[in-house]
Amino acid sequence: MTNPPPLAAGTRLDFNGPLSAERAGRLTTVLAAAKPSTVLDLGCGWGHLLLRVLEAVPKARGVGVDIRGHDLERGRADAAARGLSDRVTFVEGPAEEHLGNADLVLNVGAYHALGDVPEALRTLRTLVNPGGRLLFGAEFWERVPTEGELAGMWPGTSVDDCTDLAGLVDRATAAGFRPLRIETATGDEWAEFESGFTAEVEEWLVANPDHPEAEATRAKVDQHRSYWLRGYRDVMGFAFFVLG
Repeated sequence: MTNPPPLAAGTRLDFNGPLSAERAGRLTTVLAAAKPSTVLDLGCGWGHLLLRVLEAVPKARGVGVDIRGHDLERGRADAAARGLSDRVTFVEGPAEEHLGNADLVLNVGAYHALGDVPEALRTLRTLVNPGGRLLFGAEFWERVPTEGELAGMWPGTSVDDCTDLAGLVDRATAAGFRPLRIETATGDEWAEFESGFTAEVEEWLVANPDHPEAEATRAKVDQHRSYWLRGYRDVMGFAFFVLG
């Protein structure tokens, strides 16, 4: 019998977040128009977005930083398949230990590596070269969650964990950025992400219903799905800002 795959492996996902290929292509076009020569992705995961930017800007070089070595190995393999190995370096370690300046900085769904949102934005502002860009992605409240919805999310979730979209923009401008583009994930993007996040585990459960670890695995994946469907679905949004 095969052992269950990890829930957060992401093998069925291109992006580790509610981001469609269509939106990624649009954002890549916007970012490439600034013609960055250096790109830094803090919290890059497997670096799919970083590699798309490098493909769109043939003379650019990139660095991706993440604490998960298995994700970085996937990124290196993807870079090799795309012929980009000579233009990208993947570094394993905490973001705060590998800060550097770049024409384009990416930080999507990984601000926590640099503190809370205001702290992260202030740090990121110091990394973007003059005339450069930041692609920043973070969650926000679509509306104020009820007590019941908060109880359905991860343990300890508080209404103070997020602001609304306007408040998130305010935090970016307070850090010294100007919002050049504001986009938000759709319900379909969320559903695609959540389905892809659990797909490998669910397929394993279908194939291995009597495995000794099946009961614990079912409980884990069912709990995650409950957080989404009974908690943050249609309550928590995700924003993508192009900041200059």
